Amino acid sequence: MTTQGKTNQAIFENRLHSVKGELVSQYEREKMAADTVDLDQTKVGRLSRMDALQQQNMAKSTMRNIESRMKLVNAALVKFAEGEYGYCESCGDEIAPARLEVNPEAPCCFACQSQQEYHPQS
Repeated sequence: MTTQGKTNQAIFENRLHSVKGELVSQYEREKMAADTVDLDQTKVGRLSRMDALQQQNMAKSTMRNIESRMKLVNAALVKFAEGEYGYCESCGDEIAPARLEVNPEAPCCFACQSQQEYHPQS
């Protein structure tokens, strides 16, 4: 691997750790918002209760999305440890650095990701 390649790998690894930290912080904020809604029904109207429940459900949905992304980030960090980071899980080709800059936890190259999205396996 060239010096440039090693530099890019270090940048991507640092970025993954940064993304992981951001996700952990965001998860903690959403966790508080997803806590059980406890409203005094004598003081709060029906619409306020419905709003609170809707916000709680949105927070839970966001938490599920964060958990999914965290799995991808952790898998990418494992790939670093194994020396396999930056290669497509489907075809084995190198994932374009521009794609990794935008999405450092991407497990697949753009072509394979597109194929999976448009033609999911049954």
